[in-house]
Amino acid sequence: MSVIVTKFQVMQLNQKPYYQTKLGSAYLANSLKLMKEIPNESIDLICTSPPFALVRKKDYGNVEAEQYIEWFEPFAKEFYRILKPQGSLAIDIGGSWVKGYPIRSLYHFELVVHLCRPQNKGGLGFYLAQEIYWYNPAKLPTPAEWVTVRRERVKDAVNTIWWLCKEPHPKANNRNVLKPYSKAMKNLLKNGYKAKLRPSGHDISTKFKNDRGGAIPPNIINTQDVEGSEIGDILIFDENDSENLYVPISGNVISASNTSSNDYYQKRCKQEGIKRHPARFPQALPEFFINLCTEVGDIVLDPFAGSNMTGKVAETLDRKWIAIEIEEEYVKGSKLRFESESSVSETNPTNNYNQEETTISDLPLFKNSAL
Repeated sequence: MSVIVTKFQVMQLNQKPYYQTKLGSAYLANSLKLMKEIPNESIDLICTSPPFALVRKKDYGNVEAEQYIEWFEPFAKEFYRILKPQGSLAIDIGGSWVKGYPIRSLYHFELVVHLCRPQNKGGLGFYLAQEIYWYNPAKLPTPAEWVTVRRERVKDAVNTIWWLCKEPHPKANNRNVLKPYSKAMKNLLKNGYKAKLRPSGHDISTKFKNDRGGAIPPNIINTQDVEGSEIGDILIFDENDSENLYVPISGNVISASNTSSNDYYQKRCKQEGIKRHPARFPQALPEFFINLCTEVGDIVLDPFAGSNMTGKVAETLDRKWIAIEIEEEYVKGSKLRFESESSVSETNPTNNYNQEETTISDLPLFKNSAL
């Protein structure tokens, strides 16, 4: 086996890549087989979205909830082996319903419990660093039987992202994902704030008025709020009244649509007659984890690459990447993301928050985001 892993070279496996860029390689392969060629403890971040255990079958393939843990375990063992000790695993995985009933499946909760159970107790030995949630406002109101016909349930529009690690202290730096301060916080920094105990019991000290370069984001990655608002904004009742200042909003939702029909990827796939992947990552999701958990030159892997948004974001942020996808049409289409005409983001992130290509790093604070 010939594997090159250096600071300046992309990792090369025995199999010839379907296509390559300056920093990455995309493979048409079964990731479970190809990952066996990746050396132990060589990957900094695995950011991926495996097929979900959905009631309705999708073109890209998905297994039943009852078999999901058994199906996923061999992949998880490879993930654990190839991740560096301080590496991270970010798994986007949507929930499902029990077929024929308006009740939720617990498969994705059972999966993370199994992944985090100690190895001596039959688990995989991961730690749960934090749970993040992706709110997709563009999801259809399904299951129709329970949502739009009988009206017994509300629309299911949230995916859970499990951020897992091999050690309790994975490499992560939230300075790399700071958000611009809100208008209220800027006023506070300018005019000062008198420390006092809030009615909620929070003791906000004078240190709260120090300018840290941006707001620490909560586990909400929100790209679809009202126009002009930013992740990590301060919650206030009256923006002109600093007495009503509260601590940053706490939550756990990535708000981003993945249904754009006129971005570069979609247009080029249509022009070339290539089948488009039906469940694409929003750009904000891999961008957040790549910025948070890696440094320039680190290696990012997506073993269920689909349209390879992870690779595109990694390339843009100067990270090396490996993408593995089993469907040739999807690999062929993903190559179009790396054409010279393709920009990092085809939308204006300050004015349009619900497009697939909305980007965090295009905001002024995220240019050269290491702070």
